Amino acid sequence: MTTVVIIVAVVLVAALALFLVRGRGTGGHGLRRRFGPEYDRVVARHDGDTKAAEHELSERVKLHGSLSEQPLSPEARAEYARRWAEVRERFIDSPRDAVVEADALLAQLARDRGFPDGGDFEEQTAALSVHHAEQVGGYRKVHTAVRGQGGTEEMRKALIESHALFDVLLADAPDASARTGRHEAKGSASA
Repeated sequence: MTTVVIIVAVVLVAALALFLVRGRGTGGHGLRRRFGPEYDRVVARHDGDTKAAEHELSERVKLHGSLSEQPLSPEARAEYARRWAEVRERFIDSPRDAVVEADALLAQLARDRGFPDGGDFEEQTAALSVHHAEQVGGYRKVHTAVRGQGGTEEMRKALIESHALFDVLLADAPDASARTGRHEAKGSASA
């Protein structure tokens, strides 16, 4: 009888431990999976404090998780594609102007898709990170480049990386490559 009680107690303790470990890890693991590189960026901004970072990311989900992206008309989609092509062409002669235009174009496109206005960059990128965490990093880099931080090579890389967010925002139903941020342009010189 004593052996049975001990076995039952051990099984209950093991089950409780497993439940606690899974319960505690799910939030962080789920947030890490959902936010990808954005999770790491927020943890770094909080000096490694994962609890504070996870609280911030959870708040983002509460605030912006129910946001519904608005569709673009075919005309608006074509106009955005035309303007992005102009940004790419302009980069050759005037990298800084092209990056400034890319920053403004991404802010406007995000706003037109239903995200908060680009006038408050942090609020807009917080909302974008909830829905497009894999792609928002390129937009951050473009925005940083506009503030004069980095040379031509950094601007080129920022423009290439920001193209991922442009693509996913331009599409009504992003394909798998846009959702995961995989692009053929990653290693190329054009955005």
